[in-house]
Amino acid sequence: MRKFLAVLLSVAMVLGVAGCGSSNSSTKADDTKDAATTEAASDIKVGFIFIGDENEGYTYAHVIGAKEMQEALGLSDDQIVYKWNIPENEQCYDAAVDLAEQGCNIIFSNSFGHEDYIIQAAQEYPDVQFCHATGYKAASSGLSNMHNYFTSVYQSRYVSGVVAGMKLAELYGADTDVKIGYVGAYSYAEVISGFTAYFLGVRSICPNVTMEVKYTGSWANQALEKETAEALIADGCVLISQHADTTGAASACEAAKVYDVGYNVSMMEAAPNYALTSASIKWGPYYTYATQSVINGESFETDWCRGHEDGAVWITDLNEVAVAEGTKEKVDETWAAIDDGSLKVFDTSKWTVNGETITSTANIDGYNGVEYISPDGYFMESELASAPSFQFIVDGITELNTVY
Repeated sequence: MRKFLAVLLSVAMVLGVAGCGSSNSSTKADDTKDAATTEAASDIKVGFIFIGDENEGYTYAHVIGAKEMQEALGLSDDQIVYKWNIPENEQCYDAAVDLAEQGCNIIFSNSFGHEDYIIQAAQEYPDVQFCHATGYKAASSGLSNMHNYFTSVYQSRYVSGVVAGMKLAELYGADTDVKIGYVGAYSYAEVISGFTAYFLGVRSICPNVTMEVKYTGSWANQALEKETAEALIADGCVLISQHADTTGAASACEAAKVYDVGYNVSMMEAAPNYALTSASIKWGPYYTYATQSVINGESFETDWCRGHEDGAVWITDLNEVAVAEGTKEKVDETWAAIDDGSLKVFDTSKWTVNGETITSTANIDGYNGVEYISPDGYFMESELASAPSFQFIVDGITELNTVY
């Protein structure tokens, strides 16, 4: 639904993608802006096309970001137009056209499968700015009004893995070789990148842990996510995490008395005794930056990506009744190392594939000659383009099935 195979991203990057992470993403409304800008802010209208609604974690995180943008820029409710539960088909194009016809100056869409329909609308409405989350085609579209955006969510995945690792060390000792489980949606680069970062975070505390990944074939299916988590628990997994959008896995963990790390939003309501934290994204910085740029009449990045240092990713509150002693201090230490660059999540010295260290991607199928390995020895996730591109299944992780 929201992601693609890395080979497609590689093609887009070869065609020329704008750099990521080079400027401050946290642009906010300026109280000293001149009268012309103030007048433009009062006239602007912003549209959102969402795959889900406020009851689904992924979309809810976008809604929070939209409301942060609205507050930061002082926009009224009638300046914001939402399109809810828009599937990845012609309905997305119809929604985009309707928003443009309603006078929206900038339109955001949050699901990967929306991209082609957003590009189609962008071609027909050149005076409207179109922004698409998790996609990769903006740079190669030739359209100055088409943009892609995502975040370095792998950073928060890693830190949530540290939280999980601390709990495993408390329960079993840091040298434990227990197995953990991961409920994934699809075997796409976005999911693979996320669960690998999480796994590496766990292994930074407990280096002998292994992980099983089982896919649901859906981004948001409460019953199926619960069933998948239950299957992993039955297979001996002692802690569960997820890249899926509901509380299904968390509820299964609470019932089974197994600790849980969630995604998008806090899972403490569903698992008050066993939810540790959730990896999450803050979309407000991008929505504010892009909308402010339109208000100012300024061009803005074709391909935008930011991380924790710019306030774009985080983990939800630690569950004090569940996390291990010393977790907050370890989390703070890890964030500081990520922010100052001394910790690289995909440091190639920390993972292998079939027993070998990956030193170059230039000749690996799926990367189309693009080199993702930095001379400093790490995979440059979200540095060459906003969308994830890591697709290796590293040693210690087992996929129980694949779903594309």
